[in-house]
Amino acid sequence: MEKKGQKILIIDDENQIRRFLRVSLTSYGYEVREVGTGQAGLDEVAIFAADLVILDLGLPDMSGMEVLNKIREWSKVPIIILSVQEQETDKITALDNGADDYVTKPFGMGELLARMRTALRHSVGVEEEPIKRFDDLILDLAHRQIKVADEDVKLTPTEYELMKNLAINAGKVLTHKFLLRTVWGPAYENDIQYLRVFIGQIRRKIENDPSRPRHIITEPGVGYRLL
Repeated sequence: MEKKGQKILIIDDENQIRRFLRVSLTSYGYEVREVGTGQAGLDEVAIFAADLVILDLGLPDMSGMEVLNKIREWSKVPIIILSVQEQETDKITALDNGADDYVTKPFGMGELLARMRTALRHSVGVEEEPIKRFDDLILDLAHRQIKVADEDVKLTPTEYELMKNLAINAGKVLTHKFLLRTVWGPAYENDIQYLRVFIGQIRRKIENDPSRPRHIITEPGVGYRLL
């Protein structure tokens, strides 16, 4: 259930999108403020003290990427990017520059609410919990142990580092570049096929049906998320 009274700032130049989001989110108990330009959004982030920002990448006065970068200069407020399908490169860049997630237009309200809940949970530090549970999959980060259906799963050190990063950021999409840079180092940022091989190996160990994974989900062209 949504936490009543959390403040959501919408920065989008489309009147219909803003109106739809305002009405929908208000009905779920959020306090909503909406603006149509990047500069107005930057002003409102500080004035409104938003708990979460929904940011469109296509704004009339400045790019959404510029707004994102300016916010990240001083604030860690969760930011969810709204993007159109053709902006795959922008989605990746936004995530690498500090966005928490993205939702592609057109989108369903249920999907957006789920992404918002995840981003808001991370903003209050739930990632510090050492035990991560995903139905039959359990990760004990304190003891570096992984179980599926109460059976121990043996991962290589590299496979474990991948799982740890996905688990700490559970529900969030992690880009190929982020995972490659974090686990292998900057020199491997573009070795996407290398990453795919390791993800495939992990899926064979933790998924009931690796060809139809329910834990490690592929975000095509962008990265992976753990559910």
